[in-house]
Amino acid sequence: MAFSGKYQLESHENFEPFMKAVGLPEDEIEKGKDIKSISEIHQDGKDFKVTVTAGTKVVLYSFTVGEECELETFTGEKAKTVVHMDGNKLMACVKGIESVTELNGDTIINILTFDGIVYKRSSRRIS
Repeated sequence: MAFSGKYQLESHENFEPFMKAVGLPEDEIEKGKDIKSISEIHQDGKDFKVTVTAGTKVVLYSFTVGEECELETFTGEKAKTVVHMDGNKLMACVKGIESVTELNGDTIINILTFDGIVYKRSSRRIS
């Protein structure tokens, strides 16, 4: 399945406890909890380019599945990792945050785990 498309956040569970655990400041948590972010994904085989827009913040990153890359954490810190793909799932671990992103039809489910706290996001394709 191709991940390419534009997706809007529909729901998220456990946002505040997760963001506190990863070290996001309280004021940033308050600002971010109601934002419906937009993720634009371009996939060309194993190559991905992703643009995430959350309010006024825009994060751009690119990676090739199976190769080392640098990704940005929620706190803005950059860290090296390798993104793996298994069918319709992308998996990575960045600074102790385990991420599994699964494409299911027009919905992307992203489950992040840090220090036993699970944060689940669901985004639907809008184009």
